[in-house]
Amino acid sequence: MTTLATAPDTLTRDALTVLQPGFVGTTAPDWLLRRIAEGLSSVGLFGRNIVAPGQLAALTARLRAEREDVLVAIDEEGGDVTRLEVKEGSSFPGNYALGTVDDVELTRAVARELGRRLAECGVDLNWAPSADVNSNADNPVIGVRSFGADPGLVARHTVAYVDGLQSVGVAACTKHFPGHGDTNVDSHHALPRIDVDLDTLHARELAPFRAAIAAGTKAVMSAHILLSALDPDRPATLSPQILTGLLRRELGFEGLIVTDGMEMQAISSTYGIERGSVLAIAAGADAICVGGGLADEDTVLRLRDALVNAVRTGELPEERLADAAARVRALAAWTQSHRARGVSGPGAARQEGTAPGTEVGLVAARRALKVTAGERVHEPLTTAPYVASFTPVANFAVGDETPWGIAAELERLLPGTTTGSYGAEASVDAVLAAAGDRRVVAVVRDAHRHPWMSGALDALVAARPDTVVVEMGLNESAPRGALHIATHGAARVCGRAAAEVITGR
Repeated sequence: MTTLATAPDTLTRDALTVLQPGFVGTTAPDWLLRRIAEGLSSVGLFGRNIVAPGQLAALTARLRAEREDVLVAIDEEGGDVTRLEVKEGSSFPGNYALGTVDDVELTRAVARELGRRLAECGVDLNWAPSADVNSNADNPVIGVRSFGADPGLVARHTVAYVDGLQSVGVAACTKHFPGHGDTNVDSHHALPRIDVDLDTLHARELAPFRAAIAAGTKAVMSAHILLSALDPDRPATLSPQILTGLLRRELGFEGLIVTDGMEMQAISSTYGIERGSVLAIAAGADAICVGGGLADEDTVLRLRDALVNAVRTGELPEERLADAAARVRALAAWTQSHRARGVSGPGAARQEGTAPGTEVGLVAARRALKVTAGERVHEPLTTAPYVASFTPVANFAVGDETPWGIAAELERLLPGTTTGSYGAEASVDAVLAAAGDRRVVAVVRDAHRHPWMSGALDALVAARPDTVVVEMGLNESAPRGALHIATHGAARVCGRAAAEVITGR
């Protein structure tokens, strides 16, 4: 039984324990180390924190010098969403490419190698995989982050991904529960709403999560989306019916429930991050993710105090906060035990082709290509082309720091390759003038979602029928050009695989 003297300390530690904040910089700031010593149990990493594997390993070692069981989380999906290789592009294709290949052993091998690299750098919780069924091809935020539109395919690859990560001691965080695939709004900017019946939700959205839970995923991330059939009033992250009733009781999940970023507009603009965080813990969440946009000590202290005050006023049961903190500590203990055994411990045996130094990501990217020949015979390029990249505005999850396309890979194979980037005001005449007499390689991303892009591409192919077209987003538009290559993602290795085909290498 706690005494009045110790209760505030316990309460404050529990409030710190459930936070997963980010920070700015490539070394740990003093305030972060101080709060870890006081009870902060998790830290979230983003691209701004990472320069190189050695630097990241030193950073995580410094965090653990303060507290050896601190959870270090990262948003490393591979493919379009990468933090480890934010400045170069990922060495691994994303979910859409893996789902296109539909080889669960390949997906498991990719996730295992990605997890091995994370573990080597001291990262032990990955906010991945995305288990969203991308049933809406116009979805602005999921798209190639999903394995596909078929619930069965998404379920089996989600399981393989969870298995691969966790076999090397990196906890998987399956997201975005109960499913962000049928949305036409990005929850970074506003609150998406899904109005389908319960039968559809169970057959489609929930199928991959049910499979991931059966496979033992250590964590599940909630989505800031309103599903009227489950809770007409509150988004999933703040809904007791969804987090406690559905996820805990009906689906039987006993692991860690992590929120998506609380600074996202779907929550912050309506509830505020302090009130939203209290409601999330009360609804059944165990860890509050914040730091993609807010990453300072003041944010941590405001959230800590909001939780403490909510307990003291009776709005948040103390037992609920204590239970959430206990679940965080339980996951930290699991990851710590794996670190003690090393990343090559039991269950981490690698299949041939996934050992360090091998290029399982490139193998997967090559297998994911869909190449369609046009009416003209395509001759492999032997001289430097002009690459016209038709560039949409990047969604927040992907960010605009990470390069995409194939120009760099073509330049490596055909020195002298040049490129231009074209937006919604793209002029085909400008592309033709810049290209001169060189072959044109047109690179697009989700052409089906952007009428300006599709129109520019049609005009370019009409003017230059020998144009090679590379689609690096969802492959929803009809093939066009002398050669059409669908990479099913914009990771660096996807660009390399396409460049190899274009040059006949």
